[in-house]
Amino acid sequence: MANIKTFYLPDLGEGLPDATIVEWHVKEGDTIKLDAPLVSMETAKAVVDVPSPYTGKVTKLHGAAGDIIETGAALAEFEPDPNAKQRAEAESTGHHHGPKKGAGSPAPDHKVVASDEGGEIESEGKADREDEGTVVGAMISGNTVHVEQASSVGGVKAVPAVRALAKKLKVDLTRVKPTGADGVVTLADVKNAAANGTAALGAAPARSVPASAGRHLAPELPEPGPAPSRTPVSLAGKPVRTAPPSVAVTGQPEQLKGVRRNMARVMAEAHANVVPTTLVDDADLHAWIGKQDITARLIRAIVAACKAVPALNAWFDGKNLTRTLHQHVDIGIAVDTEEGLFVPALRNADVLDGAGIRSAIKRLRTSVEDRSIPASELSGYTISLSNFGMFAGRYATPVVVPPCVAIIGAGKLSHDVVAVMGGIEVHRRMPISLTFDHRAATGGEAARFLKALLDDLAMPN
Repeated sequence: MANIKTFYLPDLGEGLPDATIVEWHVKEGDTIKLDAPLVSMETAKAVVDVPSPYTGKVTKLHGAAGDIIETGAALAEFEPDPNAKQRAEAESTGHHHGPKKGAGSPAPDHKVVASDEGGEIESEGKADREDEGTVVGAMISGNTVHVEQASSVGGVKAVPAVRALAKKLKVDLTRVKPTGADGVVTLADVKNAAANGTAALGAAPARSVPASAGRHLAPELPEPGPAPSRTPVSLAGKPVRTAPPSVAVTGQPEQLKGVRRNMARVMAEAHANVVPTTLVDDADLHAWIGKQDITARLIRAIVAACKAVPALNAWFDGKNLTRTLHQHVDIGIAVDTEEGLFVPALRNADVLDGAGIRSAIKRLRTSVEDRSIPASELSGYTISLSNFGMFAGRYATPVVVPPCVAIIGAGKLSHDVVAVMGGIEVHRRMPISLTFDHRAATGGEAARFLKALLDDLAMPN
């Protein structure tokens, strides 16, 4: 009997739970050599070529292009060549090739501590982890599985996700026939009810009143007649849709992958673990002399504010209630792409001049666009900047991603009428939004930080 070896998707060193198949470099039945390219996998940061762990025949491929494979799940099966030199079973390849621990394995007591130097993560526990930097911030991972429990509300058993879907599709859960265990309404039940229109909200039949209960004081209304049937043509003679959107629709739902998939995870984590508060004001740029680099001025102003109020240039550990103030300033610059949001770190912003800032931002943007940016440059920043005003919008409530404490949002420049001594003038102004984690900083600290930032932006040059 052939000796079949199963190869599991390795941890690609980014702390992400899955990756997407981009392209197989072999097909079933092909012969491949050790360390030859096996498959290209897309993560939240880059497209990674995964090498073959064996020399031999490929007997099975698990998944096709576009499929999402969980880290530790089976990726391919091989029949190793007994006459070829193979890698020793215990020899490290730089990845973890074994499957994940089962549910019965105890999760290690893992704690992540932010270092004073910034960007370094110190692990405490039974096992060290790979870098856990993400596209939009650092997120702690673990082996604990969280299971939603079905709760009974109004006589209907369903998990929160099912109730949310029913609300979105306007389905009355009390009229949905449950097919799950113990009478639990499932996602499929809600989708089927939405498709056939049998449980639409507001369509429940009125309760019958027995004759012995007496008559209402209000006058009786005539019984409603049959509802008019819907036709595929409107009164104006134009075609109309008569079925719910879920019956015949193309392109929905779309499975989130790569950058967008990880962005969704990180944003949800941030929303659940941060107490955000936002202050807004306008920076008056009327005194600026000549044409100036707006982004460079914003970064210079953030550095000045960080030095004036260090409380917002910090990391906060909500579990242990510890705060790490940073002497240096590494600014996470939000970069919008078609694939999703990247936040590369502009290191040592506090020692760069205008030309250095522009050069560093250009390098970061180029490496993001060609997906060559290393994972180390997508985490470890001490404060963030979102210059969304280059597209549209005045004020915003940007998302603070732990462990950072604050993020600055710069809106679209405008010419506003302002009051001055003895009359009015038209000044160019920039809307500024400061969102901070109120657990780690006071309102007074945030206000002083914002004032220091506005004061620097108001300088002539």
